[in-house]
Amino acid sequence: MTANTAALSGTGVTTAADIHANLTAPGLYAHALRRGEGRLSADGAFIGVTGVHTGRSVADKFVADDPEATQEIWWGKVNRKLEPAKFDTFTADVRSWLGSQKELFVEDLYAGADPAYRIKVRLVTTNAWHALFARNMFIRPPVEELAGFEPDYVILHAPEMEAKPEHGGRAGSTTLIALSFAKKIIAIAGTSYAGEIKKSIFTVMNWLLPAQGVLPMHCSANVGKAGDTALFFGLSGTGKTTLSSDPERALIGDDEHGWSDKGVFNFEGGCYAKVIKLSQEAEPQIWNASHRFGAVLENVIADERGNLDLDDGSLTENTRSCYPIEFIPNTAPGGMAGLPKNVVMLTADAFGVLPPIAKLTPAQAMYHFLSGYTAKVAGTEKGLGKEPQATFSTCFGAPFLPRHPEVYGKMLAELIGKHGAQVWLVNTGWTGGAYGTGQRMSIKHTRALLRAALDGSLNNAEFATDPFFGLAVPQNVPGVPTEVLNPRASWADKEAYDKTAKHLVSLFEKNFETFASGASEEVKKAALRSVA
Repeated sequence: MTANTAALSGTGVTTAADIHANLTAPGLYAHALRRGEGRLSADGAFIGVTGVHTGRSVADKFVADDPEATQEIWWGKVNRKLEPAKFDTFTADVRSWLGSQKELFVEDLYAGADPAYRIKVRLVTTNAWHALFARNMFIRPPVEELAGFEPDYVILHAPEMEAKPEHGGRAGSTTLIALSFAKKIIAIAGTSYAGEIKKSIFTVMNWLLPAQGVLPMHCSANVGKAGDTALFFGLSGTGKTTLSSDPERALIGDDEHGWSDKGVFNFEGGCYAKVIKLSQEAEPQIWNASHRFGAVLENVIADERGNLDLDDGSLTENTRSCYPIEFIPNTAPGGMAGLPKNVVMLTADAFGVLPPIAKLTPAQAMYHFLSGYTAKVAGTEKGLGKEPQATFSTCFGAPFLPRHPEVYGKMLAELIGKHGAQVWLVNTGWTGGAYGTGQRMSIKHTRALLRAALDGSLNNAEFATDPFFGLAVPQNVPGVPTEVLNPRASWADKEAYDKTAKHLVSLFEKNFETFASGASEEVKKAALRSVA
């Protein structure tokens, strides 16, 4: 077997091109700079620019309608059907295109820190910096485990190739991200946004693990010195990475995890943090990790000397830093920890009416998990404007759910009930008014509230029930002003608050109609209802 044949085994790609397989960061840096793929920051981070696609192309994601899987897939706007024959045509063209290139980069990686649920992933790409991104994001096997590596799933990454109408994607689009669970192949064409690589494998884990009794979760996780694990659910921009990167607690991971009967494990080996307006004072761990050799920065602006301007969103508000998790000084060994004691659901409330923290009953927890309310932050997905948009993304991760949301909701309910985790709803959005009038919640205050929740002291606080949302809200927390705890008190115009709160309740009510038929009676009773 030739070196090329071994490196491309299982991919279906044949080529006489130079294959750069499993290079380390320095080697990938050298090739990326030689090829003119980007530049270095003054601190040695690699800066890549993704062109027209500065976020995920959600409308261009398709799933092959394989007979073996079709009955279990949640078809609709999230999982668009692609005829198997068209998937085959598309992947054949991607393979041919990759095979025609002068050089390719291959990385063999793991997804899943727990060996019992781990999958092997082989990425084939045309760009060294995308290979470095994947190497940072996934788990890097020891050298001795690379010999004889045979992938479970293959990513065919052709960012400069244009998808064609015969490939079956969205009309008029030259971008296509297609996944087949039967063939275990992901093919990506027409986008250089590296997040597509990461999220394609997250979708795979969301498909595989429920059948094994493991809940896949779009959440960050950390663990305290006493072994108390905490989960932080939330969409991009709600603070998963920021709040889980706590010097007092060991980071398990910042975005994707599994919850088994043994505990929690990271799917990844790196972090993918938003860095627009990143503060060295407020978020020192992420700031330091982003200012060093080995980090990959997406669409971050730097001057001619490579000095970063993290306040500059001229390319996109969705500027990103990707770095190995070991760049964070305090991490959980092996990316694993015990069973969760606290579950935190993060929301960036653009209306500014939700309290900064609330204690949820199990039924309320399921309701808010199925609702998945937050505000989409500008730039996270292609086509969003400059202002956040209120949205509901079920399970705090609808774009990555191949199965029906009720599958994941039922599993979370069972795990919380079995292991007795306390659930909290935390608003990292606005206070004192809606977006444009109020101000973003203070990270300092949010950290104080979370520490009180995670160390157990908040359980002893006095709680009052919010009249609009039915939430148990603490009345006094050391280090947090009382007017911050009561969102209505933070608004100058109380009538405007009442009107806005009623409006948000009506949006919750309308959204829940989608899931009401499959929800338990307890969850239906916990559902928000419009008030006079």
